[in-house]
Amino acid sequence: MISKDMTVNEVLEKDRNLAGVFMQHGMMCIGCPSATMESIEQAAAVHGLNLNNLLTDLNSNKND
Repeated sequence: MISKDMTVNEVLEKDRNLAGVFMQHGMMCIGCPSATMESIEQAAAVHGLNLNNLLTDLNSNKND
């Protein structure tokens, strides 16, 4: 399960295909240095995104 405390990089290490979900939400920071330091919660706040919607989309699109 992907949680708000994970970094973008941690999520992408689990499933590279989730890069598309981040991009659909306007987060083009896949290669950004912040992707290794900021939590998904922090990144969503910076981008003005609804955290719950982002997490729902990430978890429903991940490959287990």
